[in-house]
Amino acid sequence: MKKHNFSAGPAVLPASVLKEAGKAAVNYQGMGLSLLELSHRGPEFTAIIEEANALMREIIGLPDNYHVLWLTGGASSQFFMAPMNLLNEDETALFVNTGVWADKAIIEAKAFGNVQVIASSKEQNYTFIPKDYKISKSAKYLHLTSNNTIYGTQMRKFPKSSVPIVCDMSSDFLSRPFKPEQFGLIYAGAQKNLGPAGTTVVIVRDDMLGTVLRHLPAMLDYRTFVKENSLYNTPPVFPIYVSMLTLRWIKKSGGLKTLQRRNKAKALLLYDEIDRNPLFRGTVAEEDRSYMNICFVMNEKYAALEAEFGKLCEANGMIGLKGHRSVGGFRASTYNALPQKSVQALVQLMRDFAERKG
Repeated sequence: MKKHNFSAGPAVLPASVLKEAGKAAVNYQGMGLSLLELSHRGPEFTAIIEEANALMREIIGLPDNYHVLWLTGGASSQFFMAPMNLLNEDETALFVNTGVWADKAIIEAKAFGNVQVIASSKEQNYTFIPKDYKISKSAKYLHLTSNNTIYGTQMRKFPKSSVPIVCDMSSDFLSRPFKPEQFGLIYAGAQKNLGPAGTTVVIVRDDMLGTVLRHLPAMLDYRTFVKENSLYNTPPVFPIYVSMLTLRWIKKSGGLKTLQRRNKAKALLLYDEIDRNPLFRGTVAEEDRSYMNICFVMNEKYAALEAEFGKLCEANGMIGLKGHRSVGGFRASTYNALPQKSVQALVQLMRDFAERKG
């Protein structure tokens, strides 16, 4: 049975990308060698990373004063690496706390400078995106998390800010167009919409670099990777290659505007069923619902049916639907590569289940 992969990450990848990556893992371009065996200093990988950088620039529309870096350690390593590179001890970074990952970033940043949480939905279990907060012009930067994988909220638009915005875009990166000029630094783990786990993309503007007084270890200094084109040490070769293939797929698919339309259509199809079906309900404010991670639970009256519905989903080849332990219920991650037919199958299963239960 073909699986419907609703996993939050590592997540579904395009079938064509997996096919091409599989061939490269065995015999790259007829060389008689696996890509996993090739030197990262050789011309083959140089061509891969240069194409990945060029596609990233083209797809996003990056100006020349931004750099694309391919790092390791996951997006969580950027919780400390960003303030280490950007924030002096006597400077202040502003944070909007919209979920677990934002909360972790706040904790890490406190080791490097002053932190001010200017808005938070933590006390309401992160069920909405705070709005209408004041951004101090004296701050070094404002940190945001664009989409919250665990709770299913998303920033539909970004605030106007006179200070640079640093944004964790891990779970909705490349799912929709955005204006890169709004941001001083963007980071994202690849394992949602870009590629396999193992590499993290950082996009950083020139003027964000070289402003801190502290010593930076070479491996934690963004300037090291800018200077060496992300090849200071052995990079995660295969994840970067698969990410390059995915960027090709994004371009061939019509770019970010096309993907945004598809993703919105998938999400609304499922949200409409959640709102219509008496067995289920959403968990966050409607205006802040994510188009990437759709969280829902059983209505209280039917809570006893949750385990049964979960088993039914598994029996029908639907994986990754169990909600995070802090929210419970179900979470359908509808990333770029998830076909609409998977969402349609889930919706039909929800309808059939409700009919069977009267």
